[in-house]
Parts: sequence; C-alpha cells; structure tokens
Amino acid sequence: MPIEYYNFYWESFARDERVTPRLIPIKPALIDSSNGRLQNGSDIYISRIIKDFLDQKEIVDVSQAHRKMKDVFMQEDSIININKKIQTDSNISNKRVELSVELSSKNSWENSLVTFLDEIPFHHIGKGEQCVVKTKLALSHKKTLESNVLLIEEPENHLSHTKLNELIHDLKQGAENKQIIVTTHSSFIANKLGLDSLILLNEQKTITFKDLEDDTFTYFKRLAGYDTLRLILSNKAILVEGDSDELIIQKAYSQKYGKLPIEDGIDVISVGTSFLRFLQIAEKINKPVIVITDTDWSLEQLEKKYEDYIGINAKPNITISYDSEMDEGDFEIYGKPFNYNTLEPKLLKSNSIELFNLIFDKAYTADDEFHKYMKLNKTECALKLFDSQEKISFPNFISDVI
Repeated sequence: MPIEYYNFYWESFARDERVTPRLIPIKPALIDSSNGRLQNGSDIYISRIIKDFLDQKEIVDVSQAHRKMKDVFMQEDSIININKKIQTDSNISNKRVELSVELSSKNSWENSLVTFLDEIPFHHIGKGEQCVVKTKLALSHKKTLESNVLLIEEPENHLSHTKLNELIHDLKQGAENKQIIVTTHSSFIANKLGLDSLILLNEQKTITFKDLEDDTFTYFKRLAGYDTLRLILSNKAILVEGDSDELIIQKAYSQKYGKLPIEDGIDVISVGTSFLRFLQIAEKINKPVIVITDTDWSLEQLEKKYEDYIGINAKPNITISYDSEMDEGDFEIYGKPFNYNTLEPKLLKSNSIELFNLIFDKAYTADDEFHKYMKLNKTECALKLFDSQEKISFPNFISDVI
C-alpha cells in the first residue's frame, strides 16, 4: 500500500491505563541515495537541496552572479569575433544568430550549478562518496527534519566497508526521535542497525529475531562476519559444518552442473555446529534448505538432534542428509580412536586410493595412511579436491541431494 495511505499511527503506552492513546499524523521522508538524476553535467538533486540551505537574499545573490556570467561571456574578444563570423558567413537564418549563455528561464541557475568536492565535479567523484554526501544532505533537509518517519532505500549502494560505517553513524545521529524504516540486502547494515528490530521477508512471510528462541536470538546477535542474512537472500541454501565441507559441496555441484551453486542462487553456508539455529529461521519463512552433516560417533545421537526435521516430523522445505551406514576400524591418531564417519573417510571410501594418490601427489598404500594425512590437512585436501580435474565420486548423502 502506498505510504500516503497511512495517514496516522497510534501512540500508546502499554501497561499504563492512565494514558489515553492518541493519533499522530505521519510525516514521511524518503532518502534514496542511488537516484542519480544528472542533467547537463549538473546534479539537480544536490542543487535543490543546497538551495534549501539558502535564505532569500542568498538566492537572489546567486541568481545575479549567474546572470553576470552572460555579460562576461559576451564581452570576451574571442566570442565577439566568433559571433561576427557567424553573422557574416552563415545563412542559417534571416535573423541575428550568435552564441550566448542561456539565462531565459527564471531559475536557470539551478540547472547549471555543479557541486565540487575538493575541486572535483560532484558527478565525477566515486558513487560511494556521492551516496554519503546525498544522504547527509537529505538528513539535513527541511522535510526530513520535520518528518517523524524516515524511509531509507538500500543505503549500502556503492559503499565500501569504511563508508558503510560512516553512513550508519550519520543515520543514527541524524534520525533521533524518528521511526526509521530501512530496506537492505546487506547483513552488515542489518547487524549494525540492530537485530532487535529487523524484519526478515521471504515469499510474503515475515519473521523477526525475537520470534526465535532466546538463545538463538542471542547467537545471531553475537554472530561475527555479518552473515545473518545469507540464508534469507539465497534462493536455496546448503548448510555445512566447516570450510572444507563447503569446498567439497561446491566441487560436487560444479562437477554435476558445470558451475558453482551460488551462480544458481544456492548459497553454501558454513555454520559450525549451529545447524538448528538456522533451521529455526528456515522453518518459519519456508526457505528450502539442505543440511549435509557427518554422522560422527553415534547415529542415534544425530537422529535425536534432528528429530524435529526427520521421519514423521519432516518438513517439506528442509532436508537433513547424512550417511546412515556407520563405518568402524581400529586405527588411532595420537593414541585416540579414529572416527571413520566424517567427510574425509567417506570420500576416500567412495573413491580409490590410486585416484587420491594422483590428486594429492602421494604414494600411500593403505587407507589409514591417507586417513591420517587428510585428518591433519583438512583444508589443504579440500582445496586440492576442489581444484582437481579428475572425476570424483561422492558419498550418496552428498550426491543424492546435489
């Protein structure tokens, strides 16, 4: 619904029955720094905002100074000579033809002013700097100052990490005592402005982090790396435990389809051991998600962990993929039993020791020699498999979902 239809909002005080709710008129202001609107080398957006900072006398002074440009221009010897030549040699019209400066419109100065930053025309500075300047000026605009609802459209456009920090600071400082509504595709913006008020949108479904369990909300609030929105913004998501798992899944996908999953809008996200926290969001907004996980030491423990998403509790948009066949052996590393039910042993099991010797440039003769090498060099092995031109076979719990 267009914003102009929202004429009023209720101001009420819950838990205090002595206060009567009252209607407050909405006065919205929209800031869209991505709108360039350049004309004749001038930035009309900037010119008009700067005009709002000038009083009437200053506007008259600018207009008069602008008009003097015509006199100066026409008195230049070179212009006089050119106009004489045009009048003598051209047959364009029976009327007097000459070069001049167009000053006929009442406010022509607004359309010819160019804003400079450090002696560089505004339209030649970087897009990020333009966005910051426009936003700062818009925050100081009379309409913005009088508004009580501030609508900000994707403030992250063209901005570097440093400029984003600067802009967020300005937004917080310039919008005190206002309702701020920001649309963004940036997890950085969302985290910095506060997850408490963040509304996640997906296919006409909404969720706030306060709708999640308390410990899950706390987890995302403390999450480093600003990956909060990756699950929301992907078409589909594959959740894995670590970086090496992420590389292997991308390899399986690219070997099957000839491109990385992200090129199809499928994000492979490393979430550590926090699968269930991400699944809470996926369940509420109906986001298609696949979890690819190790069985580790106990099949029963794993199925207990995901009991809300498998068997009779399975959700149509969520798949938990794991190897239900438990492998055992008597190999040890540094005096501790080796776990055969993690990704690397399953990969070796699905291929041959000869192929892996070729890929890793080794000459091992026993599987457990390879197990030790891969266990101690997880990321290096994942990178070599990812870069390999050899055809790799993947365990069913990976290949089936791919």
